[in-house]
Amino acid sequence: MDRNEFINRLFETARRKAGDVPDFACEACFGSSESFEVQVKNGEIYQYNVSEGGGLGFRALLGGKMGYASTQILDEDAIDMLVDGALENAAVVESKDRQFLFGGSERYPELKLYEPRLDEIDAAQKIEMARKLEKLTLAQDERIAQVEDCALFSEKAESAIVNTLGLNVSTRGNLLGGYVSAVARDGEKVNTGFKLFFTMNPDEIDLEKVARQAAQEALSGLEAKQAPSGVYRTLLRSDVAGSLLATFSGLFSADNAQRGLSRLKGREGEAVAASCVTLMDDPHRPGSASSTPFDGEGVATAPKAVIKDGRLTTLLHNLKTAHKQGVTTTANASRPGYASPVGVAPTNFYFEPTDADFDAMLEKLGDGLLITDLQGMHAGANPITGDFSLAAKGFMVKGGKLAEAVNQITVAGNFYDLLMGIEAVGGDLEFHAPGDSCFGSPSLLVEKLSVAGA
Repeated sequence: MDRNEFINRLFETARRKAGDVPDFACEACFGSSESFEVQVKNGEIYQYNVSEGGGLGFRALLGGKMGYASTQILDEDAIDMLVDGALENAAVVESKDRQFLFGGSERYPELKLYEPRLDEIDAAQKIEMARKLEKLTLAQDERIAQVEDCALFSEKAESAIVNTLGLNVSTRGNLLGGYVSAVARDGEKVNTGFKLFFTMNPDEIDLEKVARQAAQEALSGLEAKQAPSGVYRTLLRSDVAGSLLATFSGLFSADNAQRGLSRLKGREGEAVAASCVTLMDDPHRPGSASSTPFDGEGVATAPKAVIKDGRLTTLLHNLKTAHKQGVTTTANASRPGYASPVGVAPTNFYFEPTDADFDAMLEKLGDGLLITDLQGMHAGANPITGDFSLAAKGFMVKGGKLAEAVNQITVAGNFYDLLMGIEAVGGDLEFHAPGDSCFGSPSLLVEKLSVAGA
């Protein structure tokens, strides 16, 4: 059945079955996606995955309660199943929080989120790109003994939200990316280096650069030793700082704050970070798969500073959390999939950069520690308290220059304290982990972190 016809008949059936409920409204959220990934090893295809998926999520609002149901098949049988399921779910909701459907914003931003040129890169070309990336990585240095993982991937997705209050919005996007993990070996010494890239612009693809960065990461740690235990002024490289932000991003969710899972509840207007820190959520950032003209409830999005010059300006809200707090939604309603309930999440979440390049940040550090890798985020970080204790790699820094490599150390601290202890923000902004949320950061110089080593 045609999607529009299905939705019209779905709404008609829902109105009929809901009866004379005065505040009844309903909504359909359609989503579809296509993904491709090829992994190569020793020039041969190691894994090859192509998938397509999609379906429709249905929400029914009556008596201030929201019921959900979903289907992957748009046929006559699905209509009754969706309506009955959503109405039954709404009837047993125990939460007293008021729920909302949204009738639409006055205007929506026009964003370029789909690049047709990516569709011109066929499967054979992607396979060849993966093979080339592996070959380039191995050719960087004779000490690059092997490539552990090497892949090219592409994704494209479409979403639409339509409801009985007049909302009718849609968007689509695509991207291409890849990653490589290089293994360097010199005698008994072994180290790995990893690099990920993703883009909407085919002109930005530089496989030689990706290979070089992965190989350099692996080679630079071959002589690594444990650093002495102590408290160090520390420079967090951009990817490390971005990983920490991703891990603790839930602290900025109004939903978490209202449930007592964040210490930022009620602290709008207060200093929660050093004055040099501005934390942005920008749903309009060019070239990002996480950019969107509307959020998961259909509200038009806009860039906003969550922290401005160290002060918390807002938490991230959807319609429900905004109503509970008596504020306006920040259009951060999140629906990772058509069948997902509405939550709260950032879009493109990042620390605003300055004009200080990486070398300038090393000079600002002077003597201290550079962290280039953190491991164990899931086990060693508490996203509620902000505490973390993580395995790390990096370099000692002496006189503003890289000195000996260090590994087998543990870095410990607290994210709330880290924000207050940021001394300087770099200009080398880089984004990581494309998806429903994308996290980025420049290098961050922090006042102190505890290190357990030799």
